[in-house]
Amino acid sequence: MPRSLSFAIVLTLFATFSAAAQSQESSAPPPQASSQDATPPAEAKKPKKVWTNENVSSATGTVSVVGDPKNQPKPPSSKPTNAQYVASVRKQLEKLQGQIADIDKQLVDPKKFSEGEPSTSASGVKLNKRYEREPIEVQMRALQAQKKDLESKVDALFDEARKKGVESSQLR
Repeated sequence: MPRSLSFAIVLTLFATFSAAAQSQESSAPPPQASSQDATPPAEAKKPKKVWTNENVSSATGTVSVVGDPKNQPKPPSSKPTNAQYVASVRKQLEKLQGQIADIDKQLVDPKKFSEGEPSTSASGVKLNKRYEREPIEVQMRALQAQKKDLESKVDALFDEARKKGVESSQLR
């Protein structure tokens, strides 16, 4: 019995204090509107002028008209590309593409093994290779990651060459 009585007293005190706090908040005067709120917004400065066919002739200054040949952007200057730069980029691309081809060849055996087909090597035993403890899937993922990295390097070379004005036809 004393436990339920103490619980009821605590509950009553809590309700009394929360009601008193709410009444104090509601009796507070509302904040006064500041003088800044009474001024009109500064956005209504000057409306933008819309030109129509009738009043374009009275416009002062230059007016850009779609299709006007003198206002068209100039094509990029066709300066001669550096032959030495093109040759070095072509050499780098050939090296990277050769590495991608090697990875593709390395991926053939694990793919066939995972599909249950015999190995591409004649005897199935590679005497110059060591025993791999990694599962086939892990080996394949590592090779595919290497291939993806090499392909991103090839793309970066093409982008760099394009930015320097070299066409992709010059690199192939």
